[in-house]
Amino acid sequence: MNGSRSPADVLEEIRRSPAQKVKVAITDIDGILRGKYVHKEKFLSAAESGFGFCNVVFGWDSSDVCYDNARYTGWHSGYPDALARIDLATYRNVPWDGGVPFFLADFEDGQGRPLGVCPRQLFKRVLARAAARGLVPDAGLEYEWFNFQETPQSWAAKGHTSPQPLTPGMFGYSILRAAHSRPYFTALFDELAAFGVPLEGLHTETGPGVFEGAILHAPGLEAADRGVLFKTAVKEIAQRFGVMPTFMARWSRELPGCGCHLHQSLWSGGRNVFHDEADPHRMSRTFRSYLAGLVRALPDLLPFFAPTVNSYKRLVEGFWAPTRVTWGVDNRTVAFRVIPGSAKSTRLEVRVGGADLNPYLAMAASVAAGVWGIEQGLELEEEPVAGSAYQSEQATRLPRSLQEATDRLRRSSLARELLGEEFVDHFVRTREWEWRQAEQAVTDWELKRYFEII
Repeated sequence: MNGSRSPADVLEEIRRSPAQKVKVAITDIDGILRGKYVHKEKFLSAAESGFGFCNVVFGWDSSDVCYDNARYTGWHSGYPDALARIDLATYRNVPWDGGVPFFLADFEDGQGRPLGVCPRQLFKRVLARAAARGLVPDAGLEYEWFNFQETPQSWAAKGHTSPQPLTPGMFGYSILRAAHSRPYFTALFDELAAFGVPLEGLHTETGPGVFEGAILHAPGLEAADRGVLFKTAVKEIAQRFGVMPTFMARWSRELPGCGCHLHQSLWSGGRNVFHDEADPHRMSRTFRSYLAGLVRALPDLLPFFAPTVNSYKRLVEGFWAPTRVTWGVDNRTVAFRVIPGSAKSTRLEVRVGGADLNPYLAMAASVAAGVWGIEQGLELEEEPVAGSAYQSEQATRLPRSLQEATDRLRRSSLARELLGEEFVDHFVRTREWEWRQAEQAVTDWELKRYFEII
């Protein structure tokens, strides 16, 4: 993010800054940004030696409830500090927080090695595997999300039901609805750019108070960083306007869900190796093998794209989300949409992911599977889907629940080959925990259905 500035230049800029505090953050398993403010002098010391960060961030869920099944950390270990190493290349200033300097950090294991359960470190290992073949992924993330006229207090007071949409009606690509929320809409576009998370486009989607933001593409790690920072930035900016965003995969039975579409291509020597002008679909052999790897691996890797119980409420037919392992050319009903374009713009859109995904994990799964497909010289055995992919009954049906998907991931030797035994084991345990919490919940549906009649 800091462009051509060296680490020494960054540190000197912080020393000269009038700011007396610095904001640092890491990303947990669920893709939630966890962080703190530190004094400038503390930051400068930590920039050289790292700093301690309680490893409970990999030992609890999104509601801060500690796992009872994790090996990495738990009550059995006493939740010690892990070593967080600041990545000076992520330097930004937060425009809506007085311009405070901001950095992301990675975790190490205390022996100078990447921590095996750290999502950002996982993606860095996958990128290194691609780099060993001279390949650099480029990616841009698109998020859909709902906006409500609520605050955390008002939402809690309502018993977490019946949120008030920012605007009513189903107005996709509406200039009128964007104008209705112009101050908020404008702040998102301008302040995200100032934060180093520039948008290519921002528009309303179909549904009450739904927006879609397309983040400007960037090389692999920066693209995932932008994805993580985008969600937190949107939520912080929205607070100023009395708006509460949600990136749940699907919050309402009556409305479509929210996706996070991953646009990606591979580059080598300044050339997009996905592009072949002579091919009818502009797809190179490398592109076909990359896509074939994703097609083969997706059923095993689905929890990296659909990580919550709610994710699977989005993956239903007729609601703009894929339900089967399919690919097609410029087809928005498939899991993998090939976008034939110029030598610069030919790319793949992975449409299976929900807005609730962790960008590091979804990108790691995508690139690992794609590069594996290239290494194996895989061929696309499936024909592209023309028309509705929901009618492709011969295509493999994706797992229908987090339990089913996690069980498949747990048994997958391919997942462990691509992403490592340690990370897969930890992630499986966190998803098994997530499913068990859902099984124990008494839902509104159950109360309405059984309370009086049974």
